[in-house]
Amino acid sequence: MRASLVVPTLNEERSIAEVLRTFHHAADEANRTIFREAPVDWEILVVDGASADRTRELAAAEGARVIVEPRRGYGRAYKTGFREARGDVIATSDGDGTYPVETIPAAVRRLLDERIDFLSGDRMSRVTRRSMTTEHRFGNGLLNLFLRIAYHRYLAKLPRHIVEDSQSGYWVFRRQVLDRVHLTSDGMAFSEELKIEAIVRGLRFVEAPIAYGERATPPKLQSGRDGIRNLWFLATKRFAVAREIRRGPPVPFARGEGPSVPP
Repeated sequence: MRASLVVPTLNEERSIAEVLRTFHHAADEANRTIFREAPVDWEILVVDGASADRTRELAAAEGARVIVEPRRGYGRAYKTGFREARGDVIATSDGDGTYPVETIPAAVRRLLDERIDFLSGDRMSRVTRRSMTTEHRFGNGLLNLFLRIAYHRYLAKLPRHIVEDSQSGYWVFRRQVLDRVHLTSDGMAFSEELKIEAIVRGLRFVEAPIAYGERATPPKLQSGRDGIRNLWFLATKRFAVAREIRRGPPVPFARGEGPSVPP
């Protein structure tokens, strides 16, 4: 089986090499143990938003295929990465060292064994004050609450009837998911949109508690501005989902927009 790790970056030279080395070690160990009978062939895609430091050089030195995406946006980087990925399973992580990339191979094993479509990491169950500020925890809690209220009809189908971390960027999912979901956000709201789409389309969605570390680089998220934008997106997305009753389902991501990287 082939799998892809997609990592968006922007000026992550202090952390990207260690993130990729940690993942390589975990993937090699998993191929000797839990995937011994059928080792996973991993490709690593680093989608870089025109970093001004040595991020691209360091990522390439660690064996990653580096794609420069000049169009701005967190979601835009992931869309580009997803279109370029060739794996049967796609995993994601940030390049700042906050997500436990060493747990990704085990998450893939669980995805396959339990016939899950989409596994999302839940930071909030184990978050500490050192890894996430009080302001960010409050903002995440507010967004999670709004999502539970606005999308309760769909969340009722989940085993726990709840999403603990709507903003997490740690995902492991089957490639076929891209044949079902409709993705519109190019910004930070992409995290919540991808989860909402997986749930609304009736895919088998689970959350798994994960550790969340301290950032190696200054945060790019602006709590107030981005929080308001994400809240607004959750509301407008809910109306868009409701309109599908009259208009029919939208075009899935896999059959949507054209080339991932502009000429």
